Amino acid sequence: MSTAKGNGLGATNVQPAKTHTKHTFKSTAFTGTSNPRHLRVIAALISRPQLRESIDNVAGCSNGPELIAELRRRGLRIPCPRLNFLDRDGYNCRPGVYHLTNADRRKINQWKAKRLEGTAK
Repeated sequence: MSTAKGNGLGATNVQPAKTHTKHTFKSTAFTGTSNPRHLRVIAALISRPQLRESIDNVAGCSNGPELIAELRRRGLRIPCPRLNFLDRDGYNCRPGVYHLTNADRRKINQWKAKRLEGTAK
């Protein structure tokens, strides 16, 4: 029996936490999606770059970063550079702004064209 008091420290079967690394871009094509949240986010990103909070609002969810991660796993890059900004109280903050690369836009347009071909048959 473990002497740990509920925090897992001192347990004999301790495993290191899974390390999450930044997304490594592997896919060359966008595999597409029919998820309404994905589609709303793609439409918003096509129109202009979006703050992380805006992604939550557009998608109708509370975990925009995971939604973006899902789109990245489907083949989009969607970079998120951090900006230096002052919040309303005058403190420094670094909000992220998601945007599509030119390659992302091409992939989305190719996917849309294939999707339209499939519905025209």
